[in-house]
Amino acid sequence: MKSKVLAALVATMAVGATCAFAANPFVDVPSDSWAYKSVVELADAGIIQGVDGQYFQGNRNITRYEAAEMVAKAMAHMDKASVEQRALINKLADEYADELNNLGVRVSALENRVGNVKLTGDARIKYAHQSSYKDADGNTVEGKKNDASWMYRVRVRANAQVNDRTKVTYGITTGDRSFASNGSASEENNPYTDIAKVDYNFGGNNWNLSVGRTDAYHLGGDRAYGYNYGDIFDRAELKYQNDKFAATAGYGKFKTNGTDMSSKSVVGDSTISGVKTGYGELEGFFGGGRAAGSALGVYYNDFTRADGKDGGINDYFKADDLWGAYVSANLGKWNALANYEHVSFIGDEKNINNDDNADVWIGKLTYGKAGFATPKSWDAWVEYINAEDGAFIGGNSTSWRFSKDMDNITSWGVGADYTFAKNAMFQVMQSFGTSKKDGKGDDPEEQTRAQFVFVF
Repeated sequence: MKSKVLAALVATMAVGATCAFAANPFVDVPSDSWAYKSVVELADAGIIQGVDGQYFQGNRNITRYEAAEMVAKAMAHMDKASVEQRALINKLADEYADELNNLGVRVSALENRVGNVKLTGDARIKYAHQSSYKDADGNTVEGKKNDASWMYRVRVRANAQVNDRTKVTYGITTGDRSFASNGSASEENNPYTDIAKVDYNFGGNNWNLSVGRTDAYHLGGDRAYGYNYGDIFDRAELKYQNDKFAATAGYGKFKTNGTDMSSKSVVGDSTISGVKTGYGELEGFFGGGRAAGSALGVYYNDFTRADGKDGGINDYFKADDLWGAYVSANLGKWNALANYEHVSFIGDEKNINNDDNADVWIGKLTYGKAGFATPKSWDAWVEYINAEDGAFIGGNSTSWRFSKDMDNITSWGVGADYTFAKNAMFQVMQSFGTSKKDGKGDDPEEQTRAQFVFVF
């Protein structure tokens, strides 16, 4: 796309005829020019403005930003386009996605292309290492080492825009699979559905109703640390948001690897699977708005054991309710996050200190921002966790750490992210100063993690 004439012809395929009697706004496009009709129609539709409002300059090379601007305006006329023409606009929008973002065109505007089905996904190769150690009862807690330290995961998502308000998303994942595995079929390593939901926007797009399965439920939303459960979640959720404020309410059931384990006798990470919760969250955004500014929020969860009473698998799940608060402050190239959560235990349950509740404090400081769309972008961070016994309720945390060592610890962590090519990032993380907060037994061994992540 080297000239405005060529760009105009491409866009004309999408918008079609607009007004046969529109006036020619450009003094350098005579009425007998072969491009006259297309140029006039595009100008009348508002897709092109020319130079200084008077000249078209059809032989001048255009920049990618000018091309992206025309693509964005052509997208506004999708309802007039045929299926083939929509496909062309979608292809152009993908080509100029970075420029559209830089020009301030929200990514959601690209995704809301009526009649479009788009496949996305990611692939990850991960190395995670930890030595074995003894717990309080003298049992050996196995770490990750040798071949078992190497894992991979592939996720694929299908995003279908049904109409200007309704979007359907379906996704599958392999989950983390060890390279040491012999590939045998089992419930744990078979691919499974991690997203299956319908989103409906209304009220000027400030309201969103989402029903179905989501791949990651974050207590505290996307800005908080995500210390507790971050795995699959089947729910119905209503959210209102604008540039300054967001309110969320919902109800759902926790899953582990897509499976409801509520009828099985299991311990460990699966103890939360099948537990239900009603939840709510309030967030405020300032100093740049919801997309780029700072934020603070409070949230609450009211848990119900899978059988609705004490007994069975639910004996392993002790939480009655949880509330938390966070502050995420953007300070130039720095971001400072502080997150607090308080878990109350059900009935007369106690933790190792004979308390009926547990707290966790988390702090994280980040410099820079690595983005998949921006090669050579990077960030570095340091974090601190101080968690009492019983503060981690189970499931797979959104933290990079092993979930089995998220409870009853104090620990530091450092890491860095670097985008070495478009859509390709390298990440490295390391814990240090990790110790058991209360009780007997060895301190958990330090954790090392490095991974390549590719998005498509």
